[in-house]
Order: sequence, then structure tokens, then C-alpha cells
Amino acid sequence: MPDDQTLTQRLDEAKDGDILSEVKENNPYHVIYDTSEVLSAKAKWYVVHTYSGHELKVAQQLKIRIASMHVEGKIFEVVIPAQDKIQVKKGQKKTIKEKILPGYILIKMIVDDQSWLAVRTTQGVTAFIGSIGKRPTPIPQREVDTIMKFMEVQAPKYKSTFSAGEAVKIVEGPFSDFLGTVDHIDETKGKLSVLVSIFGRETPVELDFAQVSKI
Repeated sequence: MPDDQTLTQRLDEAKDGDILSEVKENNPYHVIYDTSEVLSAKAKWYVVHTYSGHELKVAQQLKIRIASMHVEGKIFEVVIPAQDKIQVKKGQKKTIKEKILPGYILIKMIVDDQSWLAVRTTQGVTAFIGSIGKRPTPIPQREVDTIMKFMEVQAPKYKSTFSAGEAVKIVEGPFSDFLGTVDHIDETKGKLSVLVSIFGRETPVELDFAQVSKI
């Protein structure tokens, strides 16, 4: 588990209806449990460590804990830091959410013994980051703002499933059916430089991710 300094550097991830809850713009990575602006103004942001891969489940379970432990008005939002990426598999593109900080979520809350216990005992949660005894230390608002801006970037980047030196097959374009070796990966543009044997010489060819498949 990283310490506070390491985390800061990495920042530079009852019943339904019992409490007010909404998903911001249908985004399960930013869940708002309570929209009370008066109470929310007193809250601060905290970093919570979860089992990796359980971040979304924790956000769902926390809603139940809020109701069952009667801490409405103390826990307001959960943010799972993530960004849109374009993943290409078998020549098909699809947009996915990639967690920026796997195993970490941000919670906006007013900390007291009850609210601390509600979060800490939610299934999948392992610890608050920066705790001094029972009292966790809030993170600066500027770090939260940085993460929010990063999450709101409109143009998704490509997520490569390829690695340098990997043997691949070209499935589209003038070099279709040629075999080659990945030389360079540009995730920003979603392109690969593939070394292809032409006239007995290895020649670099620039291709889109969708034009190449794994062997």
C-alpha cells in the first residue's frame, strides 16, 4: 500500500431508494448519494483503499451501508478515478473505462465515528489512506480537481493490447495477411509501427490498431 507521498505523486481510482442517490450522467464512476449543498459544504475528500477490482462494488455497497447505519447527510459522493480509453480487439474498437488508480476511491464525507465505521466496514474496503488513529486525513481540494479534470477529458486515448517485439498479423490494408513484429506503439494516435519483411528486408509500416491482430 503506498504512503501519502507516493499517492500524492500518483495523483499529480438497506434497500435501493432508501436514500437519495444518483449516478452523475449515468456514470457509475461518480456516484452522488446526497445532494444537500448545505451539509456537503462542510465535507472533505478522503482516499480509501479497496481490494483491486472491487471499486464499483464498494460504491454500490456503501449506499446500503449509509442507509443501514443511518449516516445520511454525512457521506455525499464517491469518485472512482478513471478515464475513457479506446480498446481494439480482433479489429473492433470499443470505448472502455480504465482506472487511473486501481484499488483507490475518493469519498466526500463528514468524518465522525459513525460515518468512519460505515465506510471502513463496507465490504471491499481495506483502509483509509493517511489515517492518524481513527481519524483519516483529507486530501487537498486541488488534487481532487486535478483528477476530475483528467476524468472529463473528452478525447479518449487508445489502450494497447500489444507489446514491442510481439509477432502480429496484418488483417487490413495493402499488407493484409503479412506477418510482422511490433516495433513501436503510439497509444495517443492508436497506431503501431510494425516491421514487415518486404523483398527480404525488414521495413517499418505504420498501421492502426484495428489493422493488426495477435497471432
